[in-house]
Amino acid sequence: MAALLGALVPEEGPRNTAVEGVELARRSEPWRRSPLMYDPMILFLAQGAKRAYLGDEVLRYDPDHYLALAVPVPVECEVLASRDEPVLALKVTVEPAMLAEILVSMEEPIGAGTDVPRGIYASPLGPEVRGSVLRLLECLRSEQDSRILGRQLVREVVYRVLQDEPGAALRALATRNDHFMRISRVIQHIHGDYAHPHTTEELAGIAGMSVSSFHHNFKSVTTTSPLQYVKKVRLHQARLMMVHSGYNASTAATAVGYESASQFGREFKRFFGSTPAAEAASLRARLA
Repeated sequence: MAALLGALVPEEGPRNTAVEGVELARRSEPWRRSPLMYDPMILFLAQGAKRAYLGDEVLRYDPDHYLALAVPVPVECEVLASRDEPVLALKVTVEPAMLAEILVSMEEPIGAGTDVPRGIYASPLGPEVRGSVLRLLECLRSEQDSRILGRQLVREVVYRVLQDEPGAALRALATRNDHFMRISRVIQHIHGDYAHPHTTEELAGIAGMSVSSFHHNFKSVTTTSPLQYVKKVRLHQARLMMVHSGYNASTAATAVGYESASQFGREFKRFFGSTPAAEAASLRARLA
């Protein structure tokens, strides 16, 4: 895996491929533990390692473990990399339509469920999943193979993951598990309107749950409380605005829904460990 992936992405940074939903990346610099918002994906590392911190829990993913997410989850991420041993990553975007199609082919029941799995898993990379990843990497060496076989091989990777531990969350997303989909709908609402002054009662109403049931199920899926999730989404969005769109701290604070720039500054520094200006400058340098 490392030899194949290293040849496919010889230069630093992310790289799109000819296969829709598949991205490669190389990172040679370590990255201190920092807040990050992970999108729905399946992430394989052929070399190097990362750690995701969820409160007191640590998820390690490396050449022998992969990461899978069914919904956006805020984590603290640490990258273990060096020039001699860079992180080499393969990312497959999670597509609910493909998940559902595969489950139908597997003759899995598509219906409501009440068990709510967590939205993020780190799982050992078994021989079946590893074999499918290797075939996808080999396919990516050829533009023609990628065009003709790529999506089929992505489908194989997803099929193997569905049979593994992270498959629980992916199945819930595809089969429209009742409680999981209600939480997923609220998450989409938050990301679509993060500047709105959300309340737990309002979000519970969108989910069609009692406040206590909503709070419990939301935390089961995302590992954080609803209002803490909203705050993290706002702070991540503000950082992106400062890094990519030239916002200063004050305009970013207003854009993500803060009425007080000083409160934004305090919460930003508490969350990221540095001032908005310093964090934006640091992230620009790391992404350069």
